[in-house]
Amino acid sequence: MPFALALTVLFAILTLLQLALILGAPLGAFAWGGQHRVLPARLRIGSAVSILLYGLIVVIAWDRVGAIDVFAPLFSEVAMWVIFAYFVLGIGMNAISRSKPERYAMAPMSAALAALSFLIAMGYGELAMAI
Repeated sequence: MPFALALTVLFAILTLLQLALILGAPLGAFAWGGQHRVLPARLRIGSAVSILLYGLIVVIAWDRVGAIDVFAPLFSEVAMWVIFAYFVLGIGMNAISRSKPERYAMAPMSAALAALSFLIAMGYGELAMAI
């Protein structure tokens, strides 16, 4: 469970960032390629969708470690591997961003999310629960 908890905390931080972006905070350099200081409406909608996806990923992670029972075990296991692959891709995408804040903040965030997703996908969260 500590990996799912750490993943949840990181997503809470990202949710706060996305909420700030939705509300018009001048933090656009940290997201969506860093091309906008304040996000346009279409990217604010994207930020709202991101928050929903964060919630889904957190539910899948907690399901995978066995803390909740929402999905079939095979679904949550496969989904965590897909999530891991997504964050590995995110490391590269954030690392090549033209925005320095996005490169320096979000590439490490993606790396941390990838590492946690890997550990959860491997079932290490389940081992922690069994102890």
